[in-house]
Order: sequence, then structure tokens, then C-alpha cells
Amino acid sequence: MNIRCLGYVGVESPVTKQWEEFGPDVLGLGIADPGSSDTVYLRMDDRHHRLAIRPGERDRLLHLGWDVGDAEAFARAVDGLDRAGIAHTEGTDEECADRKVLRMTSFSDPVGFRHELFYGQLLLPPASPGEARTAFVTGDQGMGHAVVVVPDLKQSEQFFVDRMGFKKSDEIYDWLTLMFFHCNSRHHSLAMTEMSGLRGLHHIMLEAQDLDAVGIAYDLCLEREIPLSMTLGRHSNDRMLSFYVRTPSGFDVEYGWGGLQVDEQTWKVGHYQKGDIWGHKFVAQSPPGALERAAPA
Repeated sequence: MNIRCLGYVGVESPVTKQWEEFGPDVLGLGIADPGSSDTVYLRMDDRHHRLAIRPGERDRLLHLGWDVGDAEAFARAVDGLDRAGIAHTEGTDEECADRKVLRMTSFSDPVGFRHELFYGQLLLPPASPGEARTAFVTGDQGMGHAVVVVPDLKQSEQFFVDRMGFKKSDEIYDWLTLMFFHCNSRHHSLAMTEMSGLRGLHHIMLEAQDLDAVGIAYDLCLEREIPLSMTLGRHSNDRMLSFYVRTPSGFDVEYGWGGLQVDEQTWKVGHYQKGDIWGHKFVAQSPPGALERAAPA
């Protein structure tokens, strides 16, 4: 499909208003079009938004938006969906206006997650109101990564590699099995882990350009007693130095710096038996609240 990067993430939540403070004050994100709708659009860079929190009755993942680049790439991606026999639906004018894109199409993976292929997301001047306070690593690497919980790892791996064109980065066999996939130089734009009978969004990762931004955010969480899921630490595979904070909508945000990049010419898939070099001690007493029961096979 020639997916270039993770462009945006959309979630549903009954506490959208809490993000108007949590997004800017804790994560350093900007707010696009404040007060214009019930949806909270959060900014990281010159894109209109990277994370959209939409009002709803429960916390859940709505969609993952994948940027394919331009109209020609979009046409090739749609043709690829057709040839693979993947049913998809052209985005309506209302959906495209909501995502601030020129064109999109959507389809579901075997777990039921909605994926949107798009191009032409609205760009805003860097100095516009609502600009993010923190400088993040985005651009060709996209907004960061998303980690999803699936009921069947092998089934999902086959779909994302064979149908969507992701390439495996590596695997971790710790207390959980995790698989990591890339579509650009970022170590992974998508990762997944298996939890029996569960599905949903585990966390998204935002990568700051400055290590101090991570430390400042970490101190802020401690000072305000904002719930952490994992303490500061460094991963063994992508070398990300990060911590995990529980968001108002139940899923986690990994707030990090210094992630490893993939050189496609030399990269070799490996596996690890430990997820961290140091740190990342568990604090949360429960899994992310945005998980839900998976439909029976």
C-alpha cells in the first residue's frame, strides 16, 4: 500500500473536555480550532491535528490514519485494496472535512480496528494559535507510534505485513509477547501484543526532540500526581528513553526521546527476551481502560 507514516489517531471518550487541559499542560500539545466543536483536536507540528478526541459514551479507539503521500499513491493504495479483496469505503465529504484531508478511504482489519488511508492533510502556519509547546519528532516519521492489543498475534501480523505492507522490526518475548513494525525510518509506527479476549488501544508514543522536555513532563506528572503507568526507563529494542502516563481516556501515552531509526538497507529482524535496559517499572494497577472485549472468533 506504500503507507508512509502514521498521520493521526482518533479516539472516543466521555471526558473530551479534560483533554483541553491535559493535552497542552501535561503533553505540551497545541489545540486546533478551540471551541469550534465538541471534538478536541491536538497538534504536534504544522498538521491541523495529530490526535482527535471525540465525544462518546466510552473510551475506545476509533481509527488510525495512515498517510500515503499524494493522489497517485492514494490511487495505487486503493487499487491494492481492491486486488487484495479488502472491502473499503470512500470517505464522505463530511469525514474528509473532519479529518482535514483531501481524500480518504477506510477499511477494517481482522480485529475490527478501522484504518484510514489518506493524503493532503491541512497544514497550518507554525506560528498560528494553538501551536504545540514542545517540539516533536514528526515529518517523514509521522506522529509517533500506536500499540494495539489483539486477540490473535499471528493473524494480525499476517494482515499488516501481507496486506498493508508493513515490515517487521523485531519482537520481544518478556512477560508479554510484542511485535514491532515499521513503514519508514522510525523503529516502529505500529506494534501489537496479545491479550486473550481483549482488543483496543494500549498506548500512543510521542517523541520529543529534546530530552529535557521528557524530564520536565515527568516532573510535572509527579508534582500534580497525574497517574503514571510506567516510570522513566529505556527500551531494549528501539532505545527510546520514556515514561508512560495514563490519559483521561484510559489509554497510555508513552512520552519519549532518542528513538532508534531503521536503515532499511542494513536492518535485520531480531528478538529480545527483556523489554527494557533499565527502568519502566510498573505503577498502574490495571491495564489501560480503553481496552474492550474482543468478539468471539
